[in-house]
Amino acid sequence: MSEILAENLSGKSVMGSDGTELGLLYNITMDINSGKLHDLVVDPDEQLPSRSVDFDRNDAGRFLIPVSRVKAVKDYIVVQR
Repeated sequence: MSEILAENLSGKSVMGSDGTELGLLYNITMDINSGKLHDLVVDPDEQLPSRSVDFDRNDAGRFLIPVSRVKAVKDYIVVQR
């Protein structure tokens, strides 16, 4: 697996595997003891109907997308929907 610097991911667009633009990457959560990544924290796209997305949200309304759902990182971060 190739390595990607976290600074290159900040603000990157996040897209569902069905082509839906979900929003922009805000942050990534991790376990500080193990270093294991947990969730992508995504600022939702304003045009996206909130009921069309089944991801959990944090208190600020951002999507919490498990890192295990990431399928590709190129021009977009593609996540399984």
